[in-house]
Amino acid sequence: MNFSKSVNLALTTLLFLIFSNSLFSQKLEPKERITEPDHTISSQLMDRDYQLYISFPSGYSTRDTINYPVLYVLDGAYNFHLFTAVRGALDFESEIEDIIIVGIGSGLDLPSWLINRYFDYTTSSDSVADRTMENLFGFPEGSAKSGGAAKFLECIKKEIIPFVDKHYKTTSDRGITGHSYGGLFTAYCFINSSGFFTRFGINSPSLRWSNEEVLNQAILQFTGNSTWNISPTRVFVSVGGSEGPDMVPPMVKFCSYLESTNYKNVDLNWKIFEGESHLSVVPASISKTITTLYGIK
Repeated sequence: MNFSKSVNLALTTLLFLIFSNSLFSQKLEPKERITEPDHTISSQLMDRDYQLYISFPSGYSTRDTINYPVLYVLDGAYNFHLFTAVRGALDFESEIEDIIIVGIGSGLDLPSWLINRYFDYTTSSDSVADRTMENLFGFPEGSAKSGGAAKFLECIKKEIIPFVDKHYKTTSDRGITGHSYGGLFTAYCFINSSGFFTRFGINSPSLRWSNEEVLNQAILQFTGNSTWNISPTRVFVSVGGSEGPDMVPPMVKFCSYLESTNYKNVDLNWKIFEGESHLSVVPASISKTITTLYGIK
């Protein structure tokens, strides 16, 4: 090889190294991952759409006669993937029953989700709280409205669950779980659904809502009735230990009164997750909800 060819080869190699280094050093953009709903239901009662996210046990098949309990998860767009991930891990050792998980979502962006859940999960109208909600998130005046829980429960019973029961292999063994306002709504369902659900995951419930009206209703039920004519029911209640005086004492009060009744048909478990905040407690509460409500004993 002559001198000029050697120089050209060296220059070509150098340029290749320079450009390849530049090429391979470029950073990649993160890939967007979207959880698409399996169904969208247009509710006549609520005059809005609800998105359903559905996960099945590994053995689910339309070619057999096996039907499954269903756990309904509030704030489905955000919580569904967490529940299915936990269920997937527990299935490795067959620690829980085979269940269908249905996430119920409403609103395809953050503002609509916050406004919709605020109405659906709160048990009475509170105009002062509505204005506070609007100011906190910068929503237009009049956009936040509370007090839709009774109506939303009817929507679940008459529109959402009949749709799921029609299209999938379900039993009448139904559970429901929620966090924060969703926990408030789940506690409301426990007191007011007359055995329609038999498993409840009540996590970080906002029992301070409207002068603790759901808490007071629960205490009235617990202290005024030595028996409760409902099907055998499992209840798990939790809160983060760092959630503060608005959250921890009402939850403890709720559980203490329920525990004192010794209802033979209500299996209560409750837990304070020490050191966990209102949001950091979510993964721990999800895992404990599933194992408590559906654990194989």
